Amino acid sequence: MGKDCKVEIGGKEYIYKEGTPFLEIAGDFQKDFDADIALVIVNSKLQELFRTLKSDCTLTFETTRGTSGHKAYKRSACMLMIASFYEVLGAERIDYIRVEFSLGAGYYCSLKGDFKLDDELLDKVRDRMKKTVEEDAPIIKTPRDLEDMMERFHRSGRKDKEELFKYRRSSNINMYTLRDYEDYYYGYMLPSAGYIRYFELYRYHDGIILQLPERNEPQTVPAFKDSSKLFETMYKSNAWGEMIGVSSVGALNDRISDGGMQQVILVQEALQESRISDIAQQIKERGNSRFVMIAGPSSSGKTTFSHRLSIELMAHGMKPHPIALDNYFKNREDTPLDEEGNYDFECLEAIDIEGFNKDMTKLLNGERVEIPSFNFKTGKREYHGDYLELKGEDVLVIEGIHGLNDKLSYSLPPESKFKVYISALTTLNVDDHNRIPTTDGRLLRRIVRDYRTRGASASKTLNMWASVRRGEEKFIFPFQESADAMFNSHLVYELAVLKPFVEPLLFGITKDDPAYQEAKRLLKFLEYFLSIDTASIPNNSIVREFIGGSCFNV
Repeated sequence: MGKDCKVEIGGKEYIYKEGTPFLEIAGDFQKDFDADIALVIVNSKLQELFRTLKSDCTLTFETTRGTSGHKAYKRSACMLMIASFYEVLGAERIDYIRVEFSLGAGYYCSLKGDFKLDDELLDKVRDRMKKTVEEDAPIIKTPRDLEDMMERFHRSGRKDKEELFKYRRSSNINMYTLRDYEDYYYGYMLPSAGYIRYFELYRYHDGIILQLPERNEPQTVPAFKDSSKLFETMYKSNAWGEMIGVSSVGALNDRISDGGMQQVILVQEALQESRISDIAQQIKERGNSRFVMIAGPSSSGKTTFSHRLSIELMAHGMKPHPIALDNYFKNREDTPLDEEGNYDFECLEAIDIEGFNKDMTKLLNGERVEIPSFNFKTGKREYHGDYLELKGEDVLVIEGIHGLNDKLSYSLPPESKFKVYISALTTLNVDDHNRIPTTDGRLLRRIVRDYRTRGASASKTLNMWASVRRGEEKFIFPFQESADAMFNSHLVYELAVLKPFVEPLLFGITKDDPAYQEAKRLLKFLEYFLSIDTASIPNNSIVREFIGGSCFNV
């Protein structure tokens, strides 16, 4: 230990010796928190607990209730699971273990090799995980020479890692070791397996679910809820990525560098158009659907999707009429307030439900109705002579976050409604063991769009994102399985498109901004990607809604 260092924690000053592990300091304050301290923030820089004190500093703690702490928990739990499979089976019997995508509070993982995935194997792996937790085995971070690791990845058949680091600019990479298992992980990790006390394993379809706590309840593993429609949508999207040869960032970068992106873009767009056509055909075959209700979380591409679906409906002999639920917002003075006293535009009560149902019922009965338009500058609904009357093949395409909630359209017969859930469900992963959160893709979309269309800074978008996410969890996700059809708006190439648009905006966030840590995380994440020229992207693509150049009024 070296000299004394002054450490400010919670406005008070403490003395610790230079070289003291942050894990030790965190232990002195753990009693003050209701969740495990997972990481520390040292003078605005996020660090892992096994790092040590180097000088006077201000220190704050990030628990598993925090965004970064929760991510570290999930990432470390994945390593614990994969390491346990290797210990139980042996590396020679495993072809691959892939953390494919999130499903509720868990991850769906696929496995292939010389073994039978049954309850007996799962019991052995679960027991191995629990034993490693009980022993509090350390997770050790070690810098490695990039060229040496590339050679090791090649020899061991780790093609996903080999492809990823082909485009790495630095000469070193950080590897993590748990017992005898070594792997690369994008993002910060917990210091030991003893932190990973809450998890469960389930067999599901041809793979498994690693069920983990949600951020607001970090010490409870929720019961697994089968979301069969969401799973089917994600599974098909995975198959699309494999079909076009792009299921990881390294594979995407390969296609960019070898000049093969034009085909990737065209095939991906064609696959989405085919899916939209399938949904239109479902609506046509239903026969009695007069209201197509579209809902999804922020930055899902709902507006572009509604336009493209309308075109497909026309191609199927129907006459679509788009209606935005935003036009039925209550006047500003009548908008409910949230717990902080701000206008709550996310809640159902912000919509004039009675007025909406009155108009829709009249339309269903063949009456002529004047549709309102909401003026966001004045905060009032206005009428400009936009009359509508439903005839023969007419169908209303209604888009808004509450579209799947029957409380919104309580007066309409269930058989008259066809519900579509849309979201940007990221299936492209960094590599086999490092997935890209769906929310990151939507967040990057929103940062670019908010700046382009509203002049909003990246800081403003990042600082309001938690509130947006709370609204999604409450008002959108609970209704997704009630949809008649699901559409995944994620494009396998879009993060490479968004990169040059979003990076300058993120670099503009300063250290004193509450969004600084998140901006740094996203910038680090974007380093994995090469960029794509936007010239070859069709003007009806969903990504055009965010970067500009769309043929639709979005």
